[in-house]
Amino acid sequence: MTENQGSTPSRRALIGWGGAGLALGAAAAGGAVAMTKAGNDVDPVAAETGGAVEFHGAHQAGIATPVQDRLHFAAFDVKTEDRAAFVQMLKDWTEAARRMTAGKAVGEGAYGGLAEAPPDDTGEALGLKPSRLTLTIGFGPSLFDKFGLGDRRPEALVDLPKFPGDNLDKSRTGGDLCIQACADDPQVAVHAIRNLARIGFGKVAVRWSQLGFGKTSSTTPHAQTPRNLFGFKDGTRNIAGTETDRLKKFVWVGDGDVNGRSDWMTGGSYLVARRIRMNIETWDRTPLQEQEDIFGRDKGEGAPVGKAKEHDAPFLKAMKPDAHVRLAHPDSNDGITILRRGYSFTDGTDGLGRLEAGLFFLAYQRDVRKGFIPLQRRLAAHDALNEYIQHVGSAVFAIPPGVRDSGDWWGRTLFSKEA
Repeated sequence: MTENQGSTPSRRALIGWGGAGLALGAAAAGGAVAMTKAGNDVDPVAAETGGAVEFHGAHQAGIATPVQDRLHFAAFDVKTEDRAAFVQMLKDWTEAARRMTAGKAVGEGAYGGLAEAPPDDTGEALGLKPSRLTLTIGFGPSLFDKFGLGDRRPEALVDLPKFPGDNLDKSRTGGDLCIQACADDPQVAVHAIRNLARIGFGKVAVRWSQLGFGKTSSTTPHAQTPRNLFGFKDGTRNIAGTETDRLKKFVWVGDGDVNGRSDWMTGGSYLVARRIRMNIETWDRTPLQEQEDIFGRDKGEGAPVGKAKEHDAPFLKAMKPDAHVRLAHPDSNDGITILRRGYSFTDGTDGLGRLEAGLFFLAYQRDVRKGFIPLQRRLAAHDALNEYIQHVGSAVFAIPPGVRDSGDWWGRTLFSKEA
């Protein structure tokens, strides 16, 4: 990332530095970066050079954006009762996100400022490219119990029910708000979460977080379909970022989806995050034919049962009744379609020599009640894959619309009386 040199005298000196907090520069100089001009998408040249994804837009980047290689996801709990302080934090977060996604340091940077005060930026991304960093914010159901927001909670932001087979760890479940950081360089993604957490100190605290690698779904048409840790292609017919009609139908909240004081969600989406533990060792001892029967696709090409190519239309009745693809397919679920953006994870071992590994499932949809919930109820009850997986963490968030311009900020449509 490009280091930003502050002016003299330091803004930190002007506001004082005895616990005054972080000063964020709104218009500081920095190195030029390759910025896309296609909404929340990124052009091929920028992708190849580690360029930047446009932060501003009608929708937040990090949803329909081409999926990057790495993830750092963090859920936060709110620790302050001061609404004004929380709103100021959201504004500070927005400015920091605007700068980091453009490849610039936070505020006045990691060095060159007042020696007696901590620097504005932690510095580990100095010299690194933007790496297509996207930062996406979401608000959990529990946030609406705070700051007098109860009547602004959208009807679609429901608490997820307990599904059969769930074994949720409370320390990895829920959260008042979340930040999803995706980038092609893991250090860039970690740097982003670290600096937002630092800015929010005293107002929010990290509840849980998850690192991810090896994207398990793609939003880019004609790209090679990624594979999950079971070795199978995942997300063959995922919604592409260029499919505006499908995005409008299945992902973006429309005017007719909201009423009254929940109209702040127009242009937003809903995110379900699930930490899914995979029983890797058991799977690895399972015969190939059984593995393919469980998924309903062959392991090499990814073709559905009885077909030759991955993208051939599946004949669902040729699959076993409990095959994952057959149960999850829109034709088996009244057309239910979600946008998947998941990542693989490995977090060491569990103390018994088994890999602590699996899928960090991220799904965006227009309405959780009509998307993930009915789909997961069907899968949890009948999917043959359940013998090899277990859902151990869970959260749901309302993803507000995008930041429109340099004067806008995350959550303005929710928190601003003018909005």
